[in-house]
Amino acid sequence: MNKVLRDQALQLTPDERLELIGDLWDSLDQRDLPPLSDDQIQEMKRRLAEHRANPGEARSWEEVKAEIRSRLR
Repeated sequence: MNKVLRDQALQLTPDERLELIGDLWDSLDQRDLPPLSDDQIQEMKRRLAEHRANPGEARSWEEVKAEIRSRLR
């Protein structure tokens, strides 16, 4: 990893770092991602079943993102 680039990224505000994380994640091709473990697959299935049983408890990405940002302040 480029140390200068890493050091610059660490100087960003929390909001800017979150935006950068999202941009970097979105730039990855699905083929670049490691495969999910069996535990991760089971957890995804559990969460999907929970959502289907209680869809009204879901929160929007905007709500979740706002909560994360408030915790970083």
